[in-house]
Amino acid sequence: MPGNGASHLVVGVPRGIVYEEIDEYIDGLANRGDAALKTVERQGEAEGWPIVGAAEGSFLHILARSIRAKRVLELGTAIGYSGTWLARALPDDGELVTIEHDPDTAVLARKNLEKTGVASKVKILVGDAQEILSDVRGPFDLIFNDIDKAGYPAVLEPCIERLRVGGLLVTDNVLWHGDVARKDRSTETQAIRAYNERLARDPRMLAVVVPLRDGVSVALKLRE
Repeated sequence: MPGNGASHLVVGVPRGIVYEEIDEYIDGLANRGDAALKTVERQGEAEGWPIVGAAEGSFLHILARSIRAKRVLELGTAIGYSGTWLARALPDDGELVTIEHDPDTAVLARKNLEKTGVASKVKILVGDAQEILSDVRGPFDLIFNDIDKAGYPAVLEPCIERLRVGGLLVTDNVLWHGDVARKDRSTETQAIRAYNERLARDPRMLAVVVPLRDGVSVALKLRE
């Protein structure tokens, strides 16, 4: 190992969720969309925004298209990258309602959504997701949850209630660098662990965790 504290990649050693070379292989094959979407992706990487990346963005798009979603709810807009993938899966009369906590970030997201050509389908709500959810009416065909991880347990029930039967609840970062499977007891880890366990036990839902990037949960609503 280098003596100056620099990290060193050893092929075959897991970084957290999947092997580094597998993660890079998946990302290398991912569809990155058109020039406008690629620009938003580069902005996210350059400025350190927590965007989902091309592979997961494609995954969200495929899920929304596969159930012919017309109305989607997103918790955690960020700079509008995942929102573009979702909005592009909707028909012309479809709607994406997305919630962003920070007003300045919401302004940036709106600009990016205009650049990627989906702004007319998107409604941005600014404020705390838990508070705003109480005023948001369902049903939604798909809900994508990607807010601050400590808030996951509080939004689970409102999300399920606002999801139609046959709809999908998709949640990002559910493996949290692998910490959910270890003894880590940070606030975020415990919150995600509680969220995953409650979702797995809920008789209304059928859930599976996909080890893509930082872990993506996909849950189908079976009944009210």
